[in-house]
Amino acid sequence: LENLDIKIKLHRTPVTFSDKIAFAVVKLLRVPTDLFFKKRYIHRAVMLETIAAVPGMVGGTIRHLQSLRKLKHDGGWISHLLHEAENERMHLMTWMRISKPNAWERALITTVQGVFYNAFFALYLINPKIAHRVVGYLEEEAIISYTSFIKEIDAGNIQNTRDVPDIAIDYWRLDRETVTLRDVVLAIRADEAAHRDTNHHFADRIVLGREDLREDIKRVVEEESRREGGGKTRKVAGINENAGEAWKW
Repeated sequence: LENLDIKIKLHRTPVTFSDKIAFAVVKLLRVPTDLFFKKRYIHRAVMLETIAAVPGMVGGTIRHLQSLRKLKHDGGWISHLLHEAENERMHLMTWMRISKPNAWERALITTVQGVFYNAFFALYLINPKIAHRVVGYLEEEAIISYTSFIKEIDAGNIQNTRDVPDIAIDYWRLDRETVTLRDVVLAIRADEAAHRDTNHHFADRIVLGREDLREDIKRVVEEESRREGGGKTRKVAGINENAGEAWKW
């Protein structure tokens, strides 16, 4: 986890007007969060993951219904989005066991989630490209928050406890003998980086009209196979720090 390069400072520079709006909205949403939670990073994480687990489920649900209505394959998006939602839910389950939120915090979580779910559902119906761009920027902010969390642990301001819940140890296959809170934060931050890249990538694909993921997977597999003389493919698909250049519109 320490050596995993997730490109912490990777940022998708807003290009179009809608991208700039998405970025501005995310930055605006961060203001009350910073004011309310300040450096209470564990409680901030509970609120963050309550919201972060919504977009994947919303996108998966809407695309599932579209696939049924149109009687056509979804292009491979549904499974990706539902996996993202499940991953974020596991983040929440982990932090819930660590923070043990009280009744007032649970009520706040329910309220915020209810508002965000309905707002994001409407946004995804109207413009899924902007919805994915918003999620991409939300994940960038999550990485910033978790990086600050790690700095607070390293500075000794937050105890690097060994009291890590079993659900986290089992899910990320962490070493039960040596695992600490810092390891959990590193694992979750790495997940958020993957979601950051995926959602920016999905937004680009919508703009380009290349929403069938199977086409690129087939192309990459065939190219790798030709280069290696028909051997086993090492890499199927991905996105890197040059994504902004590689996916132009």
